[in-house]
Amino acid sequence: MVSGKNSKAARNARASVVTKRPTPWGTIAAVAVVVLLAVGVFGYGIAANRAKQDEQAALAKFTPSAQNQDPSLQIAGIVTQQYVGGQHVTPEQQVAYTHAPPFGGAHDGYWAACNGVVYPAAVRSENLVHSLEHGAVWIAYNPDQVVGDAVETLKKKVDGERYMVMSPYPGLDSPISLQSWGHQLKVGDVTDARIDEFISSLKQNQYTHPEVGASCDATGPGTFDQDNPPPFVAPPAPGTPGTQPEVSATPASVAPDPAPMR
Repeated sequence: MVSGKNSKAARNARASVVTKRPTPWGTIAAVAVVVLLAVGVFGYGIAANRAKQDEQAALAKFTPSAQNQDPSLQIAGIVTQQYVGGQHVTPEQQVAYTHAPPFGGAHDGYWAACNGVVYPAAVRSENLVHSLEHGAVWIAYNPDQVVGDAVETLKKKVDGERYMVMSPYPGLDSPISLQSWGHQLKVGDVTDARIDEFISSLKQNQYTHPEVGASCDATGPGTFDQDNPPPFVAPPAPGTPGTQPEVSATPASVAPDPAPMR
């Protein structure tokens, strides 16, 4: 017969045994991953915000103002020319432009839709020049040289953006050409910082285009059809019989490239 003393000792011995639980390494690892992700997202947000601030600071001097009415004149390589506004031709007429793509002068009475429209095919220049008169920036590109991701990079600057329009331009003598009324800049790469400088300087710049406040929408019967625009036609040479002259007020001038650093 087991004595009460021995039974009590056995119970105490059992009670003194502590059950060890395994370390929850899986939970710890999961928490660590969440913390690291949070830190990464937070850090990325800070870096992205800083990059945005730096970009805005860099473009500050390319923002039009009463004191700085045409900031684009600071952009190396920009071509400027004064044009007579309000010179219209009919849809069947061509203008003998002196620049390709054109960036001012006589144009079709109907403007091309230019509120963030990316045209997949080349569009009649006479309509796009009218869009420039309304304050739009037109990005043209050589479809044989700018393809794939490069086209997508340009699209991001245009798609859905008011007073921006983009289209291929067959035979363009540079990969990319930017136009606003009386201004043109040709560049060789979609990452060229001058593209954003041009847009910041000239999109809806009230000091550089004739028809301030004019619409970039093209709606209504008999107007420009955004979904079926008039196609591009190779420009005729100046002086070609049956064409209209460009009608410029001054000869073109080109901003020189900056002096090389010593």
